[in-house]
Amino acid sequence: MNVNFFVTCIGDALKSRMARDSVLLLEQLGCNVNFPEKQGCCGQPAINGGYIEDAIPGMKTLIAALEENDDPIISPAGSCTYAIKSYAEWLSGEPEWAERAQRVADRMFDLTTFIVKELGVTSVGARLPGKAVYHPSCSLFRKMGVKDEPLTLLNHVEGLELLPFDAQETCCGFGGTFSVKMAAISGEMVKEKVSHMMEVQPDYLIGADVSCLINIGGRMQREGQPVKVMHIAEVLMSR
Repeated sequence: MNVNFFVTCIGDALKSRMARDSVLLLEQLGCNVNFPEKQGCCGQPAINGGYIEDAIPGMKTLIAALEENDDPIISPAGSCTYAIKSYAEWLSGEPEWAERAQRVADRMFDLTTFIVKELGVTSVGARLPGKAVYHPSCSLFRKMGVKDEPLTLLNHVEGLELLPFDAQETCCGFGGTFSVKMAAISGEMVKEKVSHMMEVQPDYLIGADVSCLINIGGRMQREGQPVKVMHIAEVLMSR
């Protein structure tokens, strides 16, 4: 199957291993991965900040970049996936662009949903001994309703034990620009999140949204917690 890969800004600039492992995983599962070279930022920071009009030119540029073929578009970040899936709403005043946006949205998948629902794969042959906590990001869990797919894949990782913890489904406090505009509140939210996680003494923190992992992992590092932070793509490529 031919697929397109939307790398995300964080994947491109900060977490290249996540992007690399996502591509390697897709290739391992039989996909031919294309990288639309004109792709750019999904505009999520501006959208979250309320600067919709300022974000629209970038939305149109990205739509055009992702129209180079009709193949599925895979992203390793739920937040970026949701942002692109919402373009049609923001472009509703321009019917032609809204229609183009919806066609792109219909081809857009987060990595775990694509693997489980489209490829029909639940085990990728991964092995990672240890105990882990999984953080369900708000974009994946609340906005897109993606709950079971990441857990299905993680439950098939040999040697990995997933530990439930209190308030597992609450926000980590990142929320894009929220963490800047409401820094004090955001800081207390992630502090509480880490406190609940550390009650079960995990070896790993796993998530499918790297922005949340940066936020939670940063707090863990400041506290000196000996927990390795891993994007789910890195886990699924562990052997």
